Amino acid sequence: MNGPQLSELPDESEQLGPYVSSLRRRAMQASELSAVRTFSHGFLLRFLRARDFDVELSLKLLLNYQQWRKESPEISTCLSPSSVLGLLNTSYHAVLPQRDHTGSRVLIYRIGQWNPKDWSAFQVFRVSLMTSEIISMETETQRRGLKAIFDLQGWSLGHALQINPSLARKISSVLSDSFPLKVRGIHLVNEPMFFRPVFAMIRPFLPDKIKQRIHMHGVDFHDTLSDFFSPPVLPPEYGGEGPDIEESCQDWTNKLLQSENLLQQIAAHPTGDIAVPPDDSLISEEGEPERLSEG
Repeated sequence: MNGPQLSELPDESEQLGPYVSSLRRRAMQASELSAVRTFSHGFLLRFLRARDFDVELSLKLLLNYQQWRKESPEISTCLSPSSVLGLLNTSYHAVLPQRDHTGSRVLIYRIGQWNPKDWSAFQVFRVSLMTSEIISMETETQRRGLKAIFDLQGWSLGHALQINPSLARKISSVLSDSFPLKVRGIHLVNEPMFFRPVFAMIRPFLPDKIKQRIHMHGVDFHDTLSDFFSPPVLPPEYGGEGPDIEESCQDWTNKLLQSENLLQQIAAHPTGDIAVPPDDSLISEEGEPERLSEG
Protein backbone atom coordinates (compact mmCIF):
# COMPACT_ATOMS: atom_id res chain seq x y z
CA MET A 1 0.00 0.00 0.00
CA ASN A 2 1.51 3.34 -1.05
CA GLY A 3 1.52 6.63 0.85
CA PRO A 4 -1.65 8.18 -0.61
CA GLN A 5 -3.52 4.93 0.02
CA LEU A 6 -2.31 4.83 3.60
CA SER A 7 -3.43 8.43 4.04
CA GLU A 8 -7.00 7.42 3.23
CA LEU A 9 -7.13 4.99 6.14
CA PRO A 10 -8.76 6.15 9.39
CA ASP A 11 -6.51 7.31 12.19
CA GLU A 12 -7.21 4.15 14.21
CA SER A 13 -6.27 1.72 11.42
CA GLU A 14 -3.86 -1.00 12.54
CA GLN A 15 -1.98 -0.62 9.25
CA LEU A 16 -0.84 2.87 10.31
CA GLY A 17 0.56 1.64 13.63
CA PRO A 18 4.00 0.56 12.37
CA TYR A 19 4.57 3.92 10.67
CA VAL A 20 3.55 5.87 13.76
CA SER A 21 5.75 3.67 15.95
CA SER A 22 8.71 4.04 13.61
CA LEU A 23 8.41 7.84 13.49
CA ARG A 24 8.01 8.00 17.27
CA ARG A 25 11.12 5.87 17.78
CA ARG A 26 13.14 8.02 15.37
CA ALA A 27 11.89 11.20 17.05
CA MET A 28 12.79 9.91 20.52
CA GLN A 29 16.29 9.12 19.27
CA ALA A 30 16.84 12.55 17.69
CA SER A 31 19.13 14.72 19.79
CA GLU A 32 17.27 17.83 18.61
CA LEU A 33 14.13 16.51 20.32
CA SER A 34 15.75 15.32 23.54
CA ALA A 35 13.66 17.73 25.62
CA VAL A 36 10.39 16.33 24.25
CA ARG A 37 8.95 13.43 26.23
CA THR A 38 5.64 12.72 24.48
CA PHE A 39 4.65 12.33 20.84
CA SER A 40 0.96 11.57 20.56
CA HIS A 41 -0.49 9.32 17.86
CA GLY A 42 -2.52 12.17 16.33
CA PHE A 43 0.43 14.56 16.32
CA LEU A 44 2.70 12.11 14.47
CA LEU A 45 0.01 11.25 11.94
CA ARG A 46 -0.07 14.87 10.77
CA PHE A 47 3.57 14.65 9.75
CA LEU A 48 3.19 11.23 8.16
CA ARG A 49 0.22 12.32 6.05
CA ALA A 50 2.03 15.52 5.06
CA ARG A 51 4.84 13.39 3.61
CA ASP A 52 2.80 10.43 2.32
CA PHE A 53 4.02 8.12 5.09
CA ASP A 54 7.69 8.39 4.19
CA VAL A 55 9.11 8.12 7.72
CA GLU A 56 12.43 9.73 6.84
CA LEU A 57 10.79 12.78 5.25
CA SER A 58 8.22 12.95 8.06
CA LEU A 59 11.01 13.04 10.64
CA LYS A 60 12.75 15.84 8.73
CA LEU A 61 9.50 17.82 8.67
CA LEU A 62 9.00 17.22 12.40
CA LEU A 63 12.52 18.42 13.17
CA ASN A 64 11.96 21.52 11.05
CA TYR A 65 8.66 22.21 12.82
CA GLN A 66 10.26 22.01 16.25
CA GLN A 67 13.21 24.13 15.14
CA TRP A 68 10.88 26.75 13.66
CA ARG A 69 8.93 26.97 16.91
CA LYS A 70 12.15 27.29 18.89
CA GLU A 71 13.47 30.07 16.66
CA SER A 72 10.15 31.95 16.51
CA PRO A 73 8.86 32.20 20.10
CA GLU A 74 7.39 35.62 19.40
CA ILE A 75 4.86 33.83 17.19
CA SER A 76 4.63 30.22 18.31
CA THR A 77 4.34 30.66 22.08
CA CYS A 78 1.40 33.09 21.97
CA LEU A 79 -1.43 31.42 20.08
CA SER A 80 -4.16 33.57 21.58
CA PRO A 81 -6.98 34.68 19.24
CA SER A 82 -8.18 37.23 21.80
CA SER A 83 -4.77 38.95 21.61
CA VAL A 84 -5.44 39.83 17.95
CA LEU A 85 -9.22 40.16 18.14
CA GLY A 86 -9.10 43.72 16.82
CA LEU A 87 -7.38 42.50 13.66
CA LEU A 88 -9.74 39.54 13.26
CA ASN A 89 -12.75 41.86 13.63
CA THR A 90 -11.63 43.84 10.57
CA SER A 91 -12.65 40.82 8.43
CA TYR A 92 -9.02 40.22 7.56
CA HIS A 93 -9.11 36.42 7.42
CA ALA A 94 -11.48 33.55 6.70
CA VAL A 95 -11.45 29.82 6.19
CA LEU A 96 -14.31 29.26 3.77
CA PRO A 97 -17.13 26.98 4.92
CA GLN A 98 -16.94 24.69 1.88
CA ARG A 99 -13.93 22.80 0.58
CA ASP A 100 -12.93 23.05 -3.05
CA HIS A 101 -13.46 20.33 -5.66
CA THR A 102 -10.31 18.47 -4.58
CA GLY A 103 -11.27 18.52 -0.89
CA SER A 104 -8.76 21.25 0.02
CA ARG A 105 -9.51 23.84 2.66
CA VAL A 106 -9.69 27.35 1.16
CA LEU A 107 -8.28 30.29 3.12
CA ILE A 108 -8.62 33.98 2.27
CA TYR A 109 -6.40 36.78 3.57
CA ARG A 110 -7.48 40.38 2.86
CA ILE A 111 -4.28 42.35 3.26
CA GLY A 112 -5.98 45.73 2.90
CA GLN A 113 -7.86 45.11 6.16
CA TRP A 114 -4.54 44.97 8.04
CA ASN A 115 -3.48 48.40 9.28
CA PRO A 116 0.31 48.15 9.82
CA LYS A 117 0.16 51.06 12.27
CA ASP A 118 -1.99 48.95 14.59
CA TRP A 119 -0.71 45.43 14.02
CA SER A 120 2.80 44.16 13.42
CA ALA A 121 3.63 41.59 10.77
CA PHE A 122 4.40 39.11 13.56
CA GLN A 123 0.87 39.49 14.95
CA VAL A 124 -0.59 39.06 11.47
CA PHE A 125 1.54 35.96 10.92
CA ARG A 126 0.34 34.62 14.26
CA VAL A 127 -3.22 34.60 12.88
CA SER A 128 -2.06 32.41 10.02
CA LEU A 129 -0.25 30.06 12.39
CA MET A 130 -3.31 29.70 14.63
CA THR A 131 -5.45 28.78 11.65
CA SER A 132 -2.82 26.34 10.40
CA GLU A 133 -2.65 24.60 13.78
CA ILE A 134 -6.45 24.23 13.90
CA ILE A 135 -6.98 22.92 10.38
CA SER A 136 -3.95 20.60 10.56
CA MET A 137 -5.88 18.63 13.18
CA GLU A 138 -8.61 17.82 10.62
CA THR A 139 -8.05 14.43 9.03
CA GLU A 140 -9.54 15.54 5.71
CA THR A 141 -7.24 18.57 5.58
CA GLN A 142 -4.24 16.35 6.32
CA ARG A 143 -5.22 14.35 3.25
CA ARG A 144 -6.27 17.13 0.86
CA GLY A 145 -4.22 20.13 2.01
CA LEU A 146 -5.11 23.79 1.62
CA LYS A 147 -5.26 26.55 -0.93
CA ALA A 148 -4.85 30.19 0.01
CA ILE A 149 -6.12 33.34 -1.68
CA PHE A 150 -4.28 36.56 -0.80
CA ASP A 151 -6.24 39.67 -1.72
CA LEU A 152 -3.63 42.43 -1.98
CA GLN A 153 -6.02 45.30 -2.61
CA GLY A 154 -4.87 48.11 -0.35
CA TRP A 155 -1.25 46.91 -0.17
CA SER A 156 0.88 49.91 0.80
CA LEU A 157 4.42 50.93 1.59
CA GLY A 158 3.55 50.51 5.27
CA HIS A 159 2.85 46.83 4.66
CA ALA A 160 6.02 46.38 2.62
CA LEU A 161 8.20 47.89 5.34
CA GLN A 162 6.95 45.28 7.81
CA ILE A 163 8.33 42.38 5.75
CA ASN A 164 12.08 42.03 6.30
CA PRO A 165 14.29 39.15 5.07
CA SER A 166 14.10 37.36 8.43
CA LEU A 167 10.30 37.32 8.42
CA ALA A 168 10.25 36.40 4.72
CA ARG A 169 12.34 33.35 5.56
CA LYS A 170 9.98 32.36 8.41
CA ILE A 171 6.94 32.71 6.15
CA SER A 172 8.50 30.67 3.36
CA SER A 173 9.63 27.92 5.72
CA VAL A 174 6.09 27.43 7.03
CA LEU A 175 4.80 27.27 3.46
CA SER A 176 7.37 24.72 2.38
CA ASP A 177 9.15 22.54 4.93
CA SER A 178 8.27 23.43 8.53
CA PHE A 179 4.57 22.76 8.95
CA PRO A 180 2.54 19.55 8.50
CA LEU A 181 0.15 20.82 5.86
CA LYS A 182 0.19 20.31 2.11
CA VAL A 183 -0.04 23.67 0.33
CA ARG A 184 -1.89 22.87 -2.91
CA GLY A 185 -2.13 26.39 -4.30
CA ILE A 186 -1.44 30.06 -3.57
CA HIS A 187 -3.53 32.59 -5.45
CA LEU A 188 -2.73 36.32 -5.46
CA VAL A 189 -5.42 38.79 -6.53
CA ASN A 190 -5.33 42.57 -6.86
CA GLU A 191 -1.55 42.52 -6.54
CA PRO A 192 0.00 45.97 -7.22
CA MET A 193 3.31 46.50 -8.98
CA PHE A 194 5.08 47.50 -5.76
CA PHE A 195 4.22 44.18 -4.16
CA ARG A 196 6.76 42.51 -6.42
CA PRO A 197 9.87 43.45 -4.40
CA VAL A 198 8.37 41.74 -1.34
CA PHE A 199 7.44 38.67 -3.34
CA ALA A 200 10.96 38.64 -4.78
CA MET A 201 12.26 38.52 -1.19
CA ILE A 202 10.14 35.47 -0.33
CA ARG A 203 10.41 33.55 -3.61
CA PRO A 204 14.07 32.37 -3.34
CA PHE A 205 13.28 30.50 -0.12
CA LEU A 206 10.44 28.53 -1.72
CA PRO A 207 10.95 25.09 -3.28
CA ASP A 208 10.15 24.69 -6.98
CA LYS A 209 7.02 22.69 -6.15
CA ILE A 210 5.52 25.64 -4.26
CA LYS A 211 6.65 28.16 -6.88
CA GLN A 212 4.74 26.19 -9.50
CA ARG A 213 1.59 26.43 -7.39
CA ILE A 214 1.61 30.23 -7.15
CA HIS A 215 -0.88 31.95 -9.44
CA MET A 216 -1.08 35.72 -9.95
CA HIS A 217 -4.52 36.83 -11.08
CA GLY A 218 -4.25 40.63 -10.99
CA VAL A 219 -7.33 42.86 -10.92
CA ASP A 220 -9.20 40.67 -13.41
CA PHE A 221 -9.23 37.76 -10.98
CA HIS A 222 -12.96 37.10 -11.44
CA ASP A 223 -12.15 35.74 -14.90
CA THR A 224 -9.45 33.34 -13.75
CA LEU A 225 -10.25 32.21 -10.19
CA SER A 226 -13.16 30.26 -11.67
CA ASP A 227 -10.61 28.03 -13.39
CA PHE A 228 -9.58 26.79 -9.94
CA PHE A 229 -12.66 27.14 -7.72
CA SER A 230 -16.30 26.31 -8.43
CA PRO A 231 -18.91 29.03 -7.68
CA PRO A 232 -20.34 27.48 -4.47
CA VAL A 233 -16.90 27.66 -2.81
CA LEU A 234 -16.08 31.36 -3.20
CA PRO A 235 -17.82 34.41 -1.70
CA PRO A 236 -19.68 36.70 -4.14
CA GLU A 237 -16.89 39.27 -3.76
CA TYR A 238 -14.61 36.78 -5.50
CA GLY A 239 -17.01 35.72 -8.23
CA GLY A 240 -18.64 32.87 -6.33
CA GLU A 241 -22.00 31.91 -4.87
CA GLY A 242 -21.00 31.09 -1.30
CA PRO A 243 -21.59 33.15 1.84
CA ASP A 244 -20.27 36.72 1.64
CA ILE A 245 -16.75 37.36 2.84
CA GLU A 246 -17.80 39.33 5.93
CA GLU A 247 -19.91 36.41 7.14
CA SER A 248 -17.14 33.89 6.49
CA CYS A 249 -14.58 36.06 8.31
CA GLN A 250 -16.86 36.40 11.34
CA ASP A 251 -17.59 32.67 11.40
CA TRP A 252 -13.87 31.85 11.39
CA THR A 253 -13.15 34.50 14.03
CA ASN A 254 -15.75 32.82 16.24
CA LYS A 255 -14.15 29.44 15.55
CA LEU A 256 -10.74 30.73 16.61
CA LEU A 257 -12.14 32.31 19.77
CA GLN A 258 -13.86 29.05 20.65
CA SER A 259 -10.48 27.35 20.21
CA GLU A 260 -8.59 29.65 22.62
CA ASN A 261 -7.95 26.92 25.22
CA LEU A 262 -7.06 24.41 22.54
CA LEU A 263 -4.54 26.79 20.99
CA GLN A 264 -2.99 27.50 24.38
CA GLN A 265 -2.54 23.75 24.84
CA ILE A 266 -0.83 23.54 21.46
CA ALA A 267 1.45 26.48 22.29
CA ALA A 268 2.51 24.85 25.56
CA HIS A 269 2.69 21.18 24.48
CA PRO A 270 2.36 20.84 20.69
CA THR A 271 3.45 17.19 20.59
CA GLY A 272 1.10 15.86 23.28
CA ASP A 273 -2.46 14.62 23.38
CA ILE A 274 -4.84 17.40 22.37
CA ALA A 275 -8.62 17.23 22.41
CA VAL A 276 -9.24 17.31 18.66
CA PRO A 277 -12.32 19.26 17.52
CA PRO A 278 -14.80 17.56 15.16
CA ASP A 279 -13.70 17.66 11.53
CA ASP A 280 -15.11 20.42 9.37
CA SER A 281 -17.32 21.94 12.05
CA LEU A 282 -17.96 24.94 9.81
CA ILE A 283 -18.34 22.98 6.60
CA SER A 284 -21.81 22.51 5.21
CA GLU A 285 -21.91 19.02 3.77
CA GLU A 286 -23.74 19.12 0.48
CA GLY A 287 -22.66 15.83 -1.04
CA GLU A 288 -19.59 15.24 -3.13
CA PRO A 289 -17.84 18.43 -4.27
CA GLU A 290 -18.03 19.18 -7.96
CA ARG A 291 -14.88 18.25 -9.86
CA LEU A 292 -13.12 20.96 -11.81
CA SER A 293 -9.99 20.77 -13.88
CA GLU A 294 -7.05 22.55 -12.31
CA GLY A 295 -6.86 24.93 -15.24
